[in-house]
Amino acid sequence: MQNAAFEALGLDWRYVKLPVPPTLFAETVRALPGSGFRGANVTIPHKRAALELADERTPSADAIGAANTLTFLDGGGIEAHNTDAPGFIAALGEDVRGLKAVVLGAGGAGRAVAWALREAGASEVSVWNRTPERATELAEELGVTSVLRPPSSDLLVNATSVGLKPALNEAATLAALQLDEPARIVVDLVYANGRTPLLEWAARAGSRTVDGLEVLVRQGALSFERWTGLDAPVDAMRAAAASR
Repeated sequence: MQNAAFEALGLDWRYVKLPVPPTLFAETVRALPGSGFRGANVTIPHKRAALELADERTPSADAIGAANTLTFLDGGGIEAHNTDAPGFIAALGEDVRGLKAVVLGAGGAGRAVAWALREAGASEVSVWNRTPERATELAEELGVTSVLRPPSSDLLVNATSVGLKPALNEAATLAALQLDEPARIVVDLVYANGRTPLLEWAARAGSRTVDGLEVLVRQGALSFERWTGLDAPVDAMRAAAASR
């Protein structure tokens, strides 16, 4: 996706995957600028560590408590930013003011989504997690509500890893997430070929669905713009992501 964007704009840049264990994360990141890197995206389980090692933090990353985008500054510092939150809102494409929202998951993505919904004016933001203590901690930090079971809502967002396992069928997915009924809008941050079991279930019930691929594209476009200073070629990125 990022390489397609570089190619579309004629940039001689390259986006590569770097598997890094937590014990080597800080050391590896600080070595990247010397190897010609301009920035990095950070995924599970490093999003909080990325925020902690940064020399500068954007207000949104600081408020969320997690970063998914690092930019290596000309002066030698590292800036931490979070594009998960605005990327999610862009992918949603709908005003959330006045909506009751439920976020499933209290990890880095769940934190970003809960914060984004609160900031965008959702009337109520509830967080559920398989480990209730994590939901309570997140809710207290962000000023939202933690719940022991997902309540009925206008908007439901799956920010857990449930759905990543191809063998997990619809019944097992719903059981793992403790879901009884879908919302009017259902978003699954898991990106897969075709609809996830959660989105299949929601679509049959008449819900509007948003898949994780569009969220991925939107947050990736914002990272691209931060690194390059150029408008991201979103259509090229979406096409590349869809054809993976």
